[in-house]
Amino acid sequence: MIAVLKLGTTEKQIESLRQWIESQGLKVHLSKGEFQTIIGLVGDTSKIDEELRGSLDIVESVKRISEPFKSANRKFHPDDTIVKVGDTSVGGNIFSVMAGPCSVESEEQVIEIAKAVKAAGATMLRGGAFKPRTSPYDFQGLKAEGIEYLIEAKKETGLPIVTEIMNAAHLPLFEKVDVIQVGARNMQNFELLKELGRIQKPILLKRGLCATVKEWLMSAEYIMAGGNENVILCERGIRSFDSQYTRNVLDLSVVPVLHELTHLPVIVDPSHATGSARLVKPMALAAAACGTDGLMIEVHNDPKNALCDGAQSLTQEQFSDVMGSVRHIIGK
Repeated sequence: MIAVLKLGTTEKQIESLRQWIESQGLKVHLSKGEFQTIIGLVGDTSKIDEELRGSLDIVESVKRISEPFKSANRKFHPDDTIVKVGDTSVGGNIFSVMAGPCSVESEEQVIEIAKAVKAAGATMLRGGAFKPRTSPYDFQGLKAEGIEYLIEAKKETGLPIVTEIMNAAHLPLFEKVDVIQVGARNMQNFELLKELGRIQKPILLKRGLCATVKEWLMSAEYIMAGGNENVILCERGIRSFDSQYTRNVLDLSVVPVLHELTHLPVIVDPSHATGSARLVKPMALAAAACGTDGLMIEVHNDPKNALCDGAQSLTQEQFSDVMGSVRHIIGK
């Protein structure tokens, strides 16, 4: 349920209403826009429905939200959420680009790539330290050592770092990580999501391989219900029946749909979606054209010899070319 307050409502009146609602055993979400203030109520609102409608003179209207996702719902928060990440942001009028290697292989490698992607216009450095792999025999990442190398790259370049978490027990290792990524395979790892809801660090939540939009938003709801509203959604392709020519289907239609449904920022990962370096540029441009808030792109200094996903990784020169074309699309 949401309560739209009348113009001219004072801070004292808002605080008094908040306290009264919380005394009824409900959680309160306050959203102050340029033209109106909205109070979102989470919990069993049936007891106070009529009281809100009839007896509170500061309430203009009361509306019920039929969708199961509440905190992530744009009706709760009409204005776009802007997630602060160090000296940059994701959402609003800022176009974010997270770029770097699929897997961190050495300190020298990740620093070299970090310098190159920053020079080309990337706003954050992505790199895998813990790697979920389909085969148990594939390279699983450098783990804690990989995170240390990412931190060194951040010191060298100033780029905030984005890396994936596999287990809540690893959270102490992520203290200096700027954005914690939840991968597609963990999108519905609800115990992990609940732990991430207890911290205030930005969380990048990738769409599951076969997840519906509602399931994806409900996973975001798990994080937000714990108190952490710093969630970034990432479309990375969904599984299809044709894996011969493209790894996944990059569902770009979901970008405008999500902008209608939720206030959370939405970015697109064309690297994992297509699995092919030659397809990254056209899909990155299409994503920029359909209104994404940013991109996540894999870049490697030697893709042919990469320990992980070299086929989908751009060279530094290719990434620079993509960034130049993207700027034409977004007008920056």
